[in-house]
Amino acid sequence: METTAKVVSSNCVLLSEFSESNPTQLSAMELGIQNFGCTHYRRRCKIRAPCCDEVFDCRHCHNEAKNSEEVDVVDRHDVPRHEIKKVICCLCDTEQDVQQYCINCGVCMGKYFCDICKFFDDDTSKNQYHCEECGICRTGGKDNFFHCKRCGCCYSKIMENGHRCVEGAMHHNCPVCFEYLFDTVREISVLPCAHTIHLDCVKEMEKHHRYSCPVCSKSICDMSSLWKKLDKVVALTPMPETLKNKMVWILCNDCGVKSHVQYHIVAHKCLSCNSYNTRQIQGAPATPSSSRVTEMVK
Repeated sequence: METTAKVVSSNCVLLSEFSESNPTQLSAMELGIQNFGCTHYRRRCKIRAPCCDEVFDCRHCHNEAKNSEEVDVVDRHDVPRHEIKKVICCLCDTEQDVQQYCINCGVCMGKYFCDICKFFDDDTSKNQYHCEECGICRTGGKDNFFHCKRCGCCYSKIMENGHRCVEGAMHHNCPVCFEYLFDTVREISVLPCAHTIHLDCVKEMEKHHRYSCPVCSKSICDMSSLWKKLDKVVALTPMPETLKNKMVWILCNDCGVKSHVQYHIVAHKCLSCNSYNTRQIQGAPATPSSSRVTEMVK
């Protein structure tokens, strides 16, 4: 078997196979593999953070420690990943400049190595690659993603011909958990409105019957079956005589059309798209929010 060093980009190297005919090389590749690292990455080196001159297993370990509640607010910070200059070999404790092989024991400190991001990882099943335009390493395989210049991020090629562009789509915090989305390690979901959010945050919203985007309030899935249920609830809930002729103006969160409709305590239906994801903009009294209505029907 021959050693294969695949150049993922001009600054990234992925080692996929090893030479059985060269025992020294084989031991360097395999020695300590999967035995070192942290909860984030399997790797055979640690980093020295240039910002605080402390040693951590990886940048995420640094960021979690330096942004915890125990740290004074004025001292909280993230490590500038591209400015990392020194790494420490986990096998021989030799501190050295950033490179793939230890200068002392010769061990490979990460099967995947990016000189730009100063990134090491022994778990190559993630199909890591460096996106020149994003400026960071991503997972999933370069052939499976494309970079949208307007959105400023990488998307699955499945979305290439149909996604809606939003300027800097991922260059903001998740609207639910407030973690920065652009370089998150958690899976991201692109909503029909094109806003981005962590997939697990979407699932958490659904557990609490929240089916509208936290940013623009548009529905995040097909709600037509729920709207039919609401039609029946509204029909079975007569209004008192004093409010039967009450009219209010509503704004549809889904289509953006304003409608002049009869006031109802349960919900107001858009006259344009038949959505109940609406909010009252003129007239009183106010009605429950669309998310509250959804919970009532559930």
